[in-house]
Amino acid sequence: MSNPGNLKYTASHEWVKTEADGSITVGITQHAQELLGDMVFVEAPAAGRKLKAKEECAVVESVKAAADVYAPVSGTVTAANGALDSAPEQINSDPYGAWIFKMKPDNAADVAALLDAAAYQAVVDSEAH
Repeated sequence: MSNPGNLKYTASHEWVKTEADGSITVGITQHAQELLGDMVFVEAPAAGRKLKAKEECAVVESVKAAADVYAPVSGTVTAANGALDSAPEQINSDPYGAWIFKMKPDNAADVAALLDAAAYQAVVDSEAH
């Protein structure tokens, strides 16, 4: 599966979608969920939590391993995806639809500076070798 071109990415395998109001929606990439395997638990950050860029803020747990999810930029969490509490496998079936949390970035330019789909693919390709 290719990485959607309308999203931004981090080298730590998060995807970021900018919403019309300037907030962002964050999840983990197709590549990340393939590496982890079947999801069994997701712990998302609570609304109102202030995050710094690259701060560990969530955990995704699969049958194989647990992995940290990092804040793509600094900002404040506005929502967590409660549907993942009872159905974490949504990340496996629809990684670009099953978001983990939403946040309001402190600086929109930080979001613009994240990786585009081609740059993220280069990161994935470099890890495979």
